[in-house]
Amino acid sequence: MINFIFRNIWQRIILLIFISIISHAIVHLAPGEPALVDPSNPRMKPEDIQRIRSAFHLDEPLHIQYVYWVKDLFTGELKSFKDNQPVLGKIWQRFLNSLPLFLIGTLITWFLAFPVGIRAALSRDSMFDRTSTFFSYALISIPGFFLSYLCIIFMVKTFDVSVIGMQTFGLEEAPLLFRSMDRVWHLTVPAMMSAIAGTAILSRYVRSQMLEVIHQDYMRTARAKGLPEDQVIYRHGLRNALLPFITMFGLTIPGLIGGSVIFETIFAWPGMGRLGYEAILARDFPVILTLNFISAVLVLLGTLVSDILYAVADPRIKF
Repeated sequence: MINFIFRNIWQRIILLIFISIISHAIVHLAPGEPALVDPSNPRMKPEDIQRIRSAFHLDEPLHIQYVYWVKDLFTGELKSFKDNQPVLGKIWQRFLNSLPLFLIGTLITWFLAFPVGIRAALSRDSMFDRTSTFFSYALISIPGFFLSYLCIIFMVKTFDVSVIGMQTFGLEEAPLLFRSMDRVWHLTVPAMMSAIAGTAILSRYVRSQMLEVIHQDYMRTARAKGLPEDQVIYRHGLRNALLPFITMFGLTIPGLIGGSVIFETIFAWPGMGRLGYEAILARDFPVILTLNFISAVLVLLGTLVSDILYAVADPRIKF
């Protein structure tokens, strides 16, 4: 297993290098220049533009810019074009904001989807199955931003409470308990909104996979041995239905960056997805490239975790 992990890590490092080179080339092929060196700015003199270009190495060939970007990234000296702040510091601050939103949304999705999907499969064509199917397709069809706006209007009109931002305005000097409860409230609402569509989609996958395995021969054999029904369903049935969800679990990790950009924008939550969106609008190349690099790392890490979990879930798979 150790050899398998190290071999895959080296393969992913090589792949990560190629991804970073291609991403760097694509980003710099976009038309226009960063807003900081916009020649249309009447206050910018030609010598000022050239000085700024030299400071950020924009007057160098593309491959030299890539070398400077890699060096500055791994030495922590990479600066943002927008405000000349350290890129890693900005991303770390936004990461701390996005992490609880991502974790709570993911936990809500997976802890709700599996019980609903399993019960719908075991009681096929029942009232519960038809009701869950109706609501699942309805929640999949309704845009998430529309539900979010309805939620904001409902909360404000009904309870007269704010759900925008990370905390309620005016509670900066409130006791720690009130500020903590307010932060949890502001965190829970966007997390639930981001988990709605994911729960509906994942529950459909769980139902479909369970319907495929509950009538297999090994399930009938387990029942013939006199095993309890819960053990038959969860130990023999669910374990064999888990492989597609292991792949999905690995691919949810990159959602830490871009998965909640819509909800972060609607709820004014200063997270990583919103940071990437703002960087694209400002042509802030260092932030865009670094976020893309981190996304690639998370994708490759997610696939490695999935490969390891395959062998844990299915004994037929060997390293």
